[in-house]
Amino acid sequence: MGNERNSMPLAYGENALLEIKDGIAWVTLNRPDKRNAVSPGLVREMNAILDVVEESDEAKVMIVTGAGEAFCAGQDLKEYFRIPAGWPAIERERLYRNNSAWQWRRMMYFPKPTIAMINGWCFGGAFQFMIACDLAIADESAVFGLSEINWGIIPAGIVTKSVSMVMNQRDSLYYIMTGDTFDGKKAADMGLINFAVPKDQLQEKTIELAGKLKDKNPTVLRSAKVAYHHVRAMSWDSSLDYLMAKFDQTKLNDPENGSQQGMTQFLDEKSYRPGLGAYRREG
Repeated sequence: MGNERNSMPLAYGENALLEIKDGIAWVTLNRPDKRNAVSPGLVREMNAILDVVEESDEAKVMIVTGAGEAFCAGQDLKEYFRIPAGWPAIERERLYRNNSAWQWRRMMYFPKPTIAMINGWCFGGAFQFMIACDLAIADESAVFGLSEINWGIIPAGIVTKSVSMVMNQRDSLYYIMTGDTFDGKKAADMGLINFAVPKDQLQEKTIELAGKLKDKNPTVLRSAKVAYHHVRAMSWDSSLDYLMAKFDQTKLNDPENGSQQGMTQFLDEKSYRPGLGAYRREG
């Protein structure tokens, strides 16, 4: 994907690439010969890349995609399962913890907005971090599947939980129990992704969406996504208390005092309409 943007990507390692350009951190899974299946090496590099992107002032939005004709084919059966089966238990546990860190815990609550750009095959374990990304766009012809049932296991890790959070019960169970594949258009219809576009428009539309996110107040954007994930598991009363506290915390911690800027520009200057775009950010 880096060459299509006419810019040489920075090689972070042999399993993943990181390029920060125009406010966007492009993270590319780079095992095209294995359809970017997740290996222990990829796990280590992705955790390191998340550290770099989080600490980079230049990176405003992170886009995750795959090299070649696949987004990610899930976990590498040999390198992630068979070989580690011979490792000491403590080393296997460390691998699984580190994998959960980037695919779920860190990605879901990452302090910057994240977009999954699904450019091809997306299977099994790839659902974890694809769903953990805030937003997802796919090539209409991308191929999705939960094929675990076909080789005698269930979609474990946090895959089944992830799927249940974005798809309804009938669709979830159908694809979990049959192992059938579906395309990007179907993924959008089921709510697994935000929308699907023709392959030749995928990068353009993803950059366009990233641009919208870059225009927003980063402090408020961060609080909004974190609040959403927390209130999903709360009661209505607990959600009210939490959201009002989060509202106050966000205003207190916002260095650009966005709520005041927005109020002034709308009520006093009449220079913008909240329903039609973001307020003019100063400084």
